Amino acid sequence: MKAQRLHSQREPMRRPPSFTKLLQLSVAWLSLLILWVAVHPGLAQTSTVTVTMVTDQAGLGDQGFNDLAWAGLQKATAELGVEAKYIESREFAQYVPNLSAAARSSDLTVGVGFLLTDAIAEVAKQNPERKFALIDAVAEEGIDNIASVVFREQEASFLAGVAAGLMTQTGKVGAIGGMEIPPVVRWISGFQAGVKTANPEAEVLVGYVGSFADPAQGKGLAEAQITQGADILFEVGGLSGTGVFEAARERGAGTWVIASDKDKSQLAPDNQLAAVAKGVDVAVFSQAEAVAKGTFQGGIFDLGLKEKGMALLTPGDKIPAPILEQVQAYAVQIESGALVPPTTAEELAAFQPPQ
Repeated sequence: MKAQRLHSQREPMRRPPSFTKLLQLSVAWLSLLILWVAVHPGLAQTSTVTVTMVTDQAGLGDQGFNDLAWAGLQKATAELGVEAKYIESREFAQYVPNLSAAARSSDLTVGVGFLLTDAIAEVAKQNPERKFALIDAVAEEGIDNIASVVFREQEASFLAGVAAGLMTQTGKVGAIGGMEIPPVVRWISGFQAGVKTANPEAEVLVGYVGSFADPAQGKGLAEAQITQGADILFEVGGLSGTGVFEAARERGAGTWVIASDKDKSQLAPDNQLAAVAKGVDVAVFSQAEAVAKGTFQGGIFDLGLKEKGMALLTPGDKIPAPILEQVQAYAVQIESGALVPPTTAEELAAFQPPQ
């Protein structure tokens, strides 16, 4: 029996598409992609701008400066799609490593507070391709990748001093700062000048906690000033300032606090007289927006009453209208340049109230 040869049926070989046809298909797909991007421009953006803020020693939850900075970043997330991160610092030694870590993974690194001035300069020099923002201080000259945002705190705190000078019933008011550094000195110098202008006979008691993160010491200083007769206290202490509110709340009616940075009436609703608002949130948002839009520039940004970077807030309407009218008159003089509040102890000593 002869063996049979088996023949398998093979499909005819398909010829690969020609190069011309592949090119035509590629062009067609590219045209569709371009049309889709034109209709959905927002969806085509795949890269997200990352902004990381590094706090000073008070950290988040300070009811003021750091919380305001974080609020600015949260707004940038909501409105610009920015990815916001933060790193909390608890001591000076952490500033450089924290800023370095932020710079490695961020399009913009924000140093929050005067205390980070030297550290951010050091890190920015080491990372010239990265962008940085320093809030509340001016970085070393010649570092082009740092935007330094400073405020004329003395302008709005002068207005608070006028209100305090006109409202005190004891002839004594107090001012409590966190640390005796230039921004805090500007706050308190302006306040003292405002009191002096409105009530030359009034006495201003001044004390410094030595930290922005010590509410107990802030409370102790407040209690000491209240015992000496102060009925209005101006706090510029970060987290330490919450102790000032606690002291006023425990003392009760007739003891007032003027808050720094923002409205803090939730800490003592019946005892906050006013708040000197500082646009830290606006400054941080603006720098994040500049990076997101590709318009970031290093340099100095100086904000005061005229630029809406500072303001006196009166939630609860605890200051009578006639006094507010006088306060507003001084605000007009400051904005026009006719009145220049002092920024240092030396300028305060030479300051002459306007006639």
